[in-house]
Amino acid sequence: MAPPQGPRAPLEFGGPMGAAALMLLLPATVFHLLLAARSGPARLLGPPASLPGLGALWSPRALLLWLAWLGLQAALYLLPARKVAKGLELKDKSRLRYPINGFQALVLTALLVGLGMSAGLPLGALPEMLLPLAFVATLTAFIFSLFLYLKAQVAPVSALAPGGNSGNPIYDFFLGRELNPRICSFDFKYFCELRPGLIGWVLINLALLVKEAELRGSPSLAMWLVNGFQLLYVGDALWHEEAVLTTMDITHDGFGFMLAFGDIAWVPFTYSLQAQFLLHHPQPLELPMAAIICLINAIGYYIFRGANSQKNTFRKNPSDPRVAGLETISTATGRQLLVSGWWGMVRHPNYLGDLIMALAWSLPCGVSHLLPYFYLLYFTALLVHREARDERQCLQKYGLAWHEYCRRVPYRIMPYIY
Repeated sequence: MAPPQGPRAPLEFGGPMGAAALMLLLPATVFHLLLAARSGPARLLGPPASLPGLGALWSPRALLLWLAWLGLQAALYLLPARKVAKGLELKDKSRLRYPINGFQALVLTALLVGLGMSAGLPLGALPEMLLPLAFVATLTAFIFSLFLYLKAQVAPVSALAPGGNSGNPIYDFFLGRELNPRICSFDFKYFCELRPGLIGWVLINLALLVKEAELRGSPSLAMWLVNGFQLLYVGDALWHEEAVLTTMDITHDGFGFMLAFGDIAWVPFTYSLQAQFLLHHPQPLELPMAAIICLINAIGYYIFRGANSQKNTFRKNPSDPRVAGLETISTATGRQLLVSGWWGMVRHPNYLGDLIMALAWSLPCGVSHLLPYFYLLYFTALLVHREARDERQCLQKYGLAWHEYCRRVPYRIMPYIY
């Protein structure tokens, strides 16, 4: 007889029907965006001008390239790390170990790509393969998610995620049953979270920049800005890789289709949308406007990095001089809630910085099309939804202390607005 699993978490995303719909809608959205970016009208809303046939989606060459990419990133993950960090305590009181070598993987990938280009690697051919690459990435996500679901069937109850044991196979396949699926020391969720998708995103951006230089003689200022802004963001995420160990994705969510597809397919092929748009729809950008956009991105990054660094410093050592003077609220769990500094301004100042940067990434694309602003619209919806999930969990965890925190810090993301 299986041991009791305890009370199950309430279903999210509309339950099984919502999960099934999202497993169709999310891949369809990726392909719609890829087709729209290269079409003449570049419409975000409305059907694409033409639908690709199977021959345009399936390519053995794309499959081999995709598997080689995953293999390369897995090999870089297994290299000796500059640091090995411990995750949060699990239900069984153990703490998993994680290699902190994501930035090292980014640098080594850049060196390998640079060497390849000097030897004649046709990186500019990559933009023509985005559709079949997205297709094999989507297939990979479905097959990988099935493997994860089957693996979770033999996992101990203590290894299951809070929301991944509903008993409905569609919902559990989507959300993920096991919290930290591993084979030996290789952690699938941690690997996918920041490696193949994020590094793949900036590689696709670079390929689009190279292709633009081949077509027009040199990359546009707008393309340089988009590449630079997004490389800074990815480099920052990988440099501060250890911080991901305390995020909801790692500590709460199971690893199923939602995260697998998001990490390896959604991120590289939709987050590169601005660069895709600029390749097919070049936009003039004068230096004064470029300077304003750079300032907007700098403000967003300053808020984003300042808030995250302050939170991480406080979690590691509340006595650190940089955070020792901040005002806090005590909770029944023994943890302290920050109510001054960045976290006294709004409850999620890092989300505010994220959204300001998202605006800066879209502005180089001009204002004649809505399509390059998809990321800003989507990310706003994502962060509002994630903030609501955070609120529910924090209320359950901290109780009265969370009510007091919300009274002291009434705004969620945007001061005086939301």
